[in-house]
Amino acid sequence: MQEKKSINFGWRGWMLILWVATAFFSYVVIGNYPLNIMADFYGGAQTLSLIYTGASIVGIIVQLIFSRKAGAIKSWKGLGVVMGIVSIVCLIIMMLIPAGIPWLIIYGIGTAISALYGTWALSVLVGVWFPRRKGTVMGIITFAFPIGNALIGNFAEGFFGKMFASVGQGVDMAKAAQGSALVNFIPFLIAIIVGLLIGIFFTKDFPEQCGAYRDNDKSMTPEMAQKMMEFEEMNRKTSVWTTAHTFKSPDFWLITIPMGLLLFFAVGSMTQTQAMISAQGAAYDWIGGYSGVMLVIAAFGIIGSYLFGLLDTKCGTKTAVFVSMLFMIVSGILGSLGSATPLFIAFILLGMFMGASSNYTVSAAVQYWRIEDFPSVFSAVNPIANLINAFGPTVVAALIATSLGTQAVFIATGIFGVIGAILCLLFKPARIKAYDDKYREAAGKPLDDVLVGRK
Repeated sequence: MQEKKSINFGWRGWMLILWVATAFFSYVVIGNYPLNIMADFYGGAQTLSLIYTGASIVGIIVQLIFSRKAGAIKSWKGLGVVMGIVSIVCLIIMMLIPAGIPWLIIYGIGTAISALYGTWALSVLVGVWFPRRKGTVMGIITFAFPIGNALIGNFAEGFFGKMFASVGQGVDMAKAAQGSALVNFIPFLIAIIVGLLIGIFFTKDFPEQCGAYRDNDKSMTPEMAQKMMEFEEMNRKTSVWTTAHTFKSPDFWLITIPMGLLLFFAVGSMTQTQAMISAQGAAYDWIGGYSGVMLVIAAFGIIGSYLFGLLDTKCGTKTAVFVSMLFMIVSGILGSLGSATPLFIAFILLGMFMGASSNYTVSAAVQYWRIEDFPSVFSAVNPIANLINAFGPTVVAALIATSLGTQAVFIATGIFGVIGAILCLLFKPARIKAYDDKYREAAGKPLDDVLVGRK
């Protein structure tokens, strides 16, 4: 009966969803905006791509270090709040200082921290609050990616023309770029600050701490909810899924690599949409050029995020990831044909698997491992998927620079879509259970505590 109420997450649950969505939004604004739209004013796409990749790798190293002691972190909410504050401070500094080495340093720090803010610290809270409905919830949260990318395109076209029209009339290029950045970032900054305040005042580490329920399931009594929270809190500290154990499981790699490939091409392509769309000349003037195409990508990104989230909840993460890989393959085939119409459809399909790509790391860690092991496992799944993702912008920028340009990007998308689909088919949840039983038996823990999911 509870599953039918697909959007009934409780008002506290909705507050968490809004907070996490704005955290994801901060990652788009800080990392993607300068790279996609403003790269020419801050050292070029290749320079910013390398910094983006380096910053992502730093974030990954941090997660792997913490994964060894993830169960000992007392407050993931507190960690998220600190990272949110640092992200906001970095964004403000990026708005206020001109191009140069200090700006690039802040860009790197902001990219790393904003990634950790939404995709790690707060994503742990999602897994805790919504262990059964995490796919649907993440499907809604990740609306932030397509919406953010669409707004970036439209704000850029709306403000940049006016700012740079003043170049040569007593205003130099650097001042025009800084002024444009200040105007463009303000609405995004306000949204991110509001989201952080919502998180501070209306959410907790566990839903039971504020009178809410896991998955908004009110069938359990407050006493049952309290016992569940205490049991989970105690067992997190002795999780049998250490980082070493997680890495030894072949199925960890079989599900994590496809998720990383989805992120690689979704994020990598979104950081270079201006270059790919502009290369088509006037072909998309009928829909409004760059901003029009980005709005279409955003619309289908939202649809994909929600539909793949529902598929994840109903059929399991493996099925949802596999279907996403099929979308990736078809997108690659159409985009590699070299003409504007198939490429437009390829962008639509790319938008759909982009909307879904960030849903899955939370879902897989919750579904195929025990909830008590989730923080430890997620702190390994997420950084490995994002290690693959980290190279996306750099590789996509390099592919665009080849003689095949945009076609090269989509040829690679199709090839790696096939690889990811094969790996996904080889993934067996039953093998994870076998490893889990072995580790729990060795640790003297009971084996009859049922895991969530396993679809």
